[in-house]
Amino acid sequence: MERPTNYRPLSPISFLERTANVYRTRRAVVYGDTEYTWKQFAARVYRLANALTEAGIGDGDCVAFLCPNIPPMLEAHFGVPLTGGFLCSINIRLAPREIEYIINHSGAKALFVDSEFATVIEPILDKIPEVKMIVNIIDEGAAIGSKAAPGHGGKPLEGKPNYEDFIAGGSPEPVENPVEDETGAISINYTSGTTGNPKGVVYTHRGAYLNCLGDALESGLGTHTRYLWTVPMFHCNGWCFTWGVTAVGGTHVCLRKVDPEVIFDLIESERITMFCSAPTVLISLYSHPRAKSVKIDWPMMAFTGGAPPSPTVIKEMESLGIEINQIYGLTETYGPHTVCAWQEKFDGQGAERRFAMKARQGVANITAHELSVFDEENNPVPADGETMGEVVMRGNNVMAGYFKDAEATAQAFRGGWFHSGDMGVMHADGYIELRDRSKDVIISGGENISSIEVENTLYRHPSVLEAAVVGVPHEKWGEVPKAYIVPKPGETPSEQEIIEFCRGEMAHFKCPKSVEFGELPKTSTGKIKKFVLREKEWAGQEKRIN
Repeated sequence: MERPTNYRPLSPISFLERTANVYRTRRAVVYGDTEYTWKQFAARVYRLANALTEAGIGDGDCVAFLCPNIPPMLEAHFGVPLTGGFLCSINIRLAPREIEYIINHSGAKALFVDSEFATVIEPILDKIPEVKMIVNIIDEGAAIGSKAAPGHGGKPLEGKPNYEDFIAGGSPEPVENPVEDETGAISINYTSGTTGNPKGVVYTHRGAYLNCLGDALESGLGTHTRYLWTVPMFHCNGWCFTWGVTAVGGTHVCLRKVDPEVIFDLIESERITMFCSAPTVLISLYSHPRAKSVKIDWPMMAFTGGAPPSPTVIKEMESLGIEINQIYGLTETYGPHTVCAWQEKFDGQGAERRFAMKARQGVANITAHELSVFDEENNPVPADGETMGEVVMRGNNVMAGYFKDAEATAQAFRGGWFHSGDMGVMHADGYIELRDRSKDVIISGGENISSIEVENTLYRHPSVLEAAVVGVPHEKWGEVPKAYIVPKPGETPSEQEIIEFCRGEMAHFKCPKSVEFGELPKTSTGKIKKFVLREKEWAGQEKRIN
């Protein structure tokens, strides 16, 4: 059927055709000594799409990638949907059993595996019957600045073709955009599954198109952008920056592994203008010795999300010359839903107040539109900055639903809003601020305690590098706060010193009653696994630990 003159389905894969035509000789991708112009990158994408089509991949088929932030992973974000299928980018930190579940649940017909993770796939080769084709991605590594970024470090799966050979068999001729239904799936992203099997979150062409434009507008992306890939592309499709940077003709600077030394090399050699990360990555940067000597004399911004950053983290990063803007969202909202939109009137605040305001999660981004905080009766809470409720969203960048799980979708969408499970407050100016995940709120003697509030206090202690607070059993109060702390290098604060510091900063009932020092368990995207800490403390006790 012929399309109307005044309508084209929205899809971010359309950005590649335009950018490859308009900016054909500009640098598209940099990975160590490897560089592609936009014309060259598009040809590689078309080769991938044509090779997949020749292999039998087509409308509605899923193609899975198990791969870090290297060029093939970026190419898949365009090459796979150009076949009419959809992409499933798998978390590279998962165990074989979890990967097996995702491959089978998504119905993946093809699987591309970076050879570093071949040993993860080998045990399940006979347990993924729907997969008809497996391709090895062999990364030899890349020399970056003063340090060589390690390559795959693993043996490819025996008898499987090499990615470069596979795409070489495909034509570099442009592929016509196959999208007829903008509400169809472009990708499926699986949640962490800490409370059971992971859920498959379905992204549509329309939602991805609008969210990546929101990313571009809110962060000021343009042809000048040199974007460093510190956030995993398997996480919400890289918060949709895979498509957003392409839309504006910027440059993707790929990074196989988050390494502060390599990141600083790339910041200086490529004059990076933008990156995204969880707060733990920011902490690893400003606490690294290179932070004392790096000179950033050009505009540079970082979006941070995945966990609320403390004002201290924002202050430390901005002292390096990197402007921090907090975004907030979930896998179910294509990553970023909010941005802490900065206004000139905020500049008149004192430094500490300004950083505290930057630590708020903010307002819905330009294309997201709707955001609120509801009480238990699904009514908006007072905009007083004190009354807690659940953060809810609706609009263009809310998922289509959970794949093959109508019941979970209906529960998440009850009342016509997506329910985040995050607890927050609404300020008088319409900006929200997270106070906790609903499962992280500590109820001590009937009083609600925000673990985030306690953590922000801990970050102000001069010896604290990282902190997490959970509720632990208490005979009288039911539960009380306990702090887990990673000290700064060379620092050895005592438990009593930490507790006394908090008692001087906040109400005593909110203060940690005990402190444990050591490393913190984290997800692959840098989030602290509080459920692991709770599980240890509540073993054998009657309390929800996830």
